[in-house]
Amino acid sequence: MTTTAPDVQDRAARTTDYDAQDVEYLRHGDQSLLARVFTPRGSGPFPALVEVHGGAWCLSDRKTEHLRHEFMASRGIVSFALDFRSGETDPYPASLQDINFAVRFLKLHAREFKTQPRSIGLSGQSSGGHLAMLAAMRPYDPRYAAIALPSGAAHDATVRAVVMSWPVINPLSRYRHARRALAAVNAPEWPKSIIARHDSYWRSEANMAEGNPMLALERSEKVQTPPAIWFQGRGDTLHDYKDADSDFPGNEPQRFVANYRKAGGEIELHYLDMDRHAGHAPDLSKTGDMFDRMVEWVGRHIAVGIL
Repeated sequence: MTTTAPDVQDRAARTTDYDAQDVEYLRHGDQSLLARVFTPRGSGPFPALVEVHGGAWCLSDRKTEHLRHEFMASRGIVSFALDFRSGETDPYPASLQDINFAVRFLKLHAREFKTQPRSIGLSGQSSGGHLAMLAAMRPYDPRYAAIALPSGAAHDATVRAVVMSWPVINPLSRYRHARRALAAVNAPEWPKSIIARHDSYWRSEANMAEGNPMLALERSEKVQTPPAIWFQGRGDTLHDYKDADSDFPGNEPQRFVANYRKAGGEIELHYLDMDRHAGHAPDLSKTGDMFDRMVEWVGRHIAVGIL
């Protein structure tokens, strides 16, 4: 059993003031991509999370999940919350290119944002959880790392840890899960928007299978497996379901955890009692002690030293 050091417990409980600013981290022609950076006050260095928002790869922005970002900063964690190219206009793998670049950008400017290149993790919610894990698993993929840093900069996109909130860890199985739900008698409304956004971002089932953390592990790809944690709401049919095409006896969270550990990775799965309504974003103010548990876990897995 892992024990929590007193200083980590203090960090989870202690609040601090922080500053927030929007920073342009990347530009595509006339399109400026911003990160909203929440930086704790004090000398640092602090652990940092590159935050990837959800929205079925097509919706939301860097401000949507601000409650989590503000909480992290108030507990001594830099929150680097991204805008990135949307699946409504730029299909896979454009968003992975932006996220990969953002990790390297933050490493390049680590001192400016009171962190260190070796003290950076990725965090994401729903489709953002999928993107965070995929970016962490494939930091050297030449498609994802296609955007170069300024001349002479040599940082890679590896990260120390990954924090996921109800990730769409298997886009292909979720797509087929939605199509089955839509074909059922008295079909619910949620599959319609889910299917449309999968189609917009992925364009094909072949892409859903390729850009897929679950299937990458089952294909025995050589990937990075940094320490990871998965927070999952109970009764969440969009993220916690049994893949009808798999012979694994459990749901997708248990299946991924088994595959990740088999590949040599350390991962925890924590269920939450929270309101969850299919087709609607969850209320992050009603997730119990999830944020505190995130802070405690980050404190144990992302080390910082002296700037």
